[in-house]
Amino acid sequence: MIFFNDEGSENGGLIFGGKRDAHGDVVDSGGSLSFDRYNANQVVQLLGVDDRDNRMAGMAVSDSQENGSGHRRLWVGRSADGSALLSLMDGGGNKRIQMKVASDGAAEIDFLDANGKVIKAIRGDSASP
Repeated sequence: MIFFNDEGSENGGLIFGGKRDAHGDVVDSGGSLSFDRYNANQVVQLLGVDDRDNRMAGMAVSDSQENGSGHRRLWVGRSADGSALLSLMDGGGNKRIQMKVASDGAAEIDFLDANGKVIKAIRGDSASP
């Protein structure tokens, strides 16, 4: 389902689907709800994917330039390994701060340079009962 503004231009959409292969394995499963900036690409996306290649769910916020593309600036959600994740990116789309809590409770905050190298890390203790 594609969303259109009053002028007839696309400004978002809702997609979903899923299928199994001949062996019964899920090869495609997920959905996405997105909203676009006027006359530009998407700026907000809610998505969930759980198939052979990807397992994630969350929200992405992106910059978007009129008549052009932009870069992802924020991701919050669940990563493929089951961790809760918050990533903040700079204007070029490079991860600069990443906060993560693993499923076992181990917490970490990483500060990264523009090339993705961790320049400072803060590690917490694993959750204990």
